[in-house]
Amino acid sequence: MNLTAHAHGMDGTLVEADWPPLERDEVRAVLENYAGFDGSIEILSTSPRPFSATSVVLAGGKSVFIKRHHRSVRDKDGLREEHRFIDYLRRRGAAVPAVLLSIGGETAIEKGAWTYEVHEAATGIDLYEEAVSWTPFHCAAHARSAGQALARLHEAAEGFVAPARKTQPLVSSFSIFAGSDAAGATIGYLEARPALANDRETRDNCKRALELLGPFREEISPLLPALKPLWTHNDLHASNLFWSDGSDDSNAVTIIDFGLADRTNAVYDLALAIERNVIEWLKLGADDEADEKVPVHIDHMLALLDGYESERPLAVEERAALAPMLALCHVEFALTEADYFLGVLHSRDKARLAMDGYLVGHARWFRSECGERLLNVLRRWASDRSRAGSKP
Repeated sequence: MNLTAHAHGMDGTLVEADWPPLERDEVRAVLENYAGFDGSIEILSTSPRPFSATSVVLAGGKSVFIKRHHRSVRDKDGLREEHRFIDYLRRRGAAVPAVLLSIGGETAIEKGAWTYEVHEAATGIDLYEEAVSWTPFHCAAHARSAGQALARLHEAAEGFVAPARKTQPLVSSFSIFAGSDAAGATIGYLEARPALANDRETRDNCKRALELLGPFREEISPLLPALKPLWTHNDLHASNLFWSDGSDDSNAVTIIDFGLADRTNAVYDLALAIERNVIEWLKLGADDEADEKVPVHIDHMLALLDGYESERPLAVEERAALAPMLALCHVEFALTEADYFLGVLHSRDKARLAMDGYLVGHARWFRSECGERLLNVLRRWASDRSRAGSKP
């Protein structure tokens, strides 16, 4: 029996899911490839996350997490990139669920048009199970704990040697602004993705976004050499954390969902955590007056940063790079979403929302008075922290 066939829409509401939910017989056929799952199967929950079909399943008396992708989104090789990173993190002591090995020693199973992965159940409480990106933490204490968890993850990721991921949808990369020629890098990004390269609206929106973001590209440019490459999570929203309990004093105890992970840098990942949790983008409209109506949780941002630096202090240049990075970090995820919508779902309407509302709309907001106020808070924070750190 299907528990739900709905997913989070781009406006935060529940909509009809793009992918059918996992079925019991389908789960049984997948788990036949794994040892120890004989017996009855019960689907305990079905996630509303939109880009795949996921469920927590009770099988053979054990709970596991199963995720099904269309092979145009993730094939076995694409999943292995994530799984090697997860395995490295676990061996370094990070609190991330294990990816289970099949009887044949594989971490991903392909069946027809689908690719499956099976993880152990996460430790902790799924406190933000229904939360979507761009909705806030329940309190500043949760934000601080999330910052600590992200810092510990970055420390565990040190030393993981792997190239950037192959070209595929729904990967949050940092390549366009990583060098001196953002326009040329954008052309290269689009040409590697035919669904984007052949779409005039996408090209026009990229041009608009680059013009709006030009000042931030110039601000970050001299700081780029200090941003050391690091494999990162790239989607640390509250719903990708499991928590110790349901109170305001709860701690983040497990990090899940490495689907957007790639080789970027720590500042990029930290900026994305702010972008995902602190700015309520779903309140952003199409007109300039709507800019001031977007709630921004400054106290949560400062708590997240305080938590992060309590575990992994940033260098002076990393702190200085955080404000412009916050304005830039959404670009490649907006593009990879558009690639998914155009190339996989063949939905121009959804792609237009990703490009007009997300890519250009967010860039425009950072050039508004409201966006500049937020960035100036970050700049003052960076200056104050670095000045305090330089005192004898």
